[in-house]
Amino acid sequence: MDSTACLRLPFLPARTRPSSSSSSSSRRRAPRASSIKCCAAASDAGASSASISSASPRRPDVVNGVGPAGVDGLAGPPVPVPVPDSPAPSSRDLHWLPRPLTSADLMGVSGEGLKVAYQGCPGAYSEAAAKKAYPNCQTVPCEHFDTAFKAVENWLADRAVLPLENSLGGSIHRNFDLLLRHRLHIVGEVRLAVRHCLLANPGVKIENLKSAMSHPQALAQCEHTLTEFGIEHREAVDDTAGAAKTVAEQNLQDTGAIASSLAAELYGLNVLAENIQDDKDNVTRFMMLAREPVIPRTDKPFKTSIVFSLEEGPGQLFKALGVFALREINLTKIESRPHKKRPLRIADDSFSTPSKQFDYLFYMDLEASMADPKTQNALGNLKEFATFLRVLGSYPTDVNEA
Repeated sequence: MDSTACLRLPFLPARTRPSSSSSSSSRRRAPRASSIKCCAAASDAGASSASISSASPRRPDVVNGVGPAGVDGLAGPPVPVPVPDSPAPSSRDLHWLPRPLTSADLMGVSGEGLKVAYQGCPGAYSEAAAKKAYPNCQTVPCEHFDTAFKAVENWLADRAVLPLENSLGGSIHRNFDLLLRHRLHIVGEVRLAVRHCLLANPGVKIENLKSAMSHPQALAQCEHTLTEFGIEHREAVDDTAGAAKTVAEQNLQDTGAIASSLAAELYGLNVLAENIQDDKDNVTRFMMLAREPVIPRTDKPFKTSIVFSLEEGPGQLFKALGVFALREINLTKIESRPHKKRPLRIADDSFSTPSKQFDYLFYMDLEASMADPKTQNALGNLKEFATFLRVLGSYPTDVNEA
């Protein structure tokens, strides 16, 4: 990236009315000096942004077009760009001020300049999903799902790409709970075909392996194949790439890792067998998260994700589903999770003593855009009787092959 350039424009303060108690109109208090600072950084992709700040306190220095590093060494928010010289406006004309650009304005579909957080070690399937969503991005590995959420919230990353559901293993419930805990928006989705490989150190053969190490879901998805290989012991770890890293670092001779072919390249392992998952149609759906939502449209397929809760009573869920059915809005997913802020409710009826039962939140995906009036009307109808309703995001549907 090119070096940054700064342009300072004078700030013309509004006139101040002299005090009636002043003995002389010429003895006016001088206005406090301030300025508008527009910093610039031009990237190879031509992305740009503008921000407005006072001259004091002084902004941290910018190095190589990126902001100041945080305590963990990651760069700060995107660097603003220069604006051309323009005549000084009148003191009351505020419309000349440029709108501060956001990272959503800067970054194209390719993700050039984006920092994208994912859970796992380099070589994880989540990293492959991040690269598929934003091909030219800089990936940021995170130890836990919650860490990836916080990285985006704290400007250590611009986006996060995290798994939401798998065609074999089902939903990743932890991320459903984190969606409600954090204030990030779903801005897209990406589907990734999972192709498991059996990896081992150079010189090790399949017949030498007594144990297989990987993520619990990966182990479950390859159960029958591992049994056919004569590998009886299973060792679960946090992620697939982490298993490959452990096998390589400890130079294990009797343990193989189930991970991607990319992990084999990164950690210097041999691929003993490819596509070892029991079901060949193994696809994981990932969500793309950002601090700001995307603007919904109606000229392309969109999906809207919501979460809501209902009062207890017969037919309440049927009534909620009806607001969409009456408007011919298709539902692609519905998931219930215990309401952690109200985990239990008292159920009282005339035939038994009062009992405690779970209260639930309902996560739902709609094949509709928030820009469509019928979607807005449906959610307005739902809000009339729902005890809680939140739109998690309205975003383009992934129509590409996994």
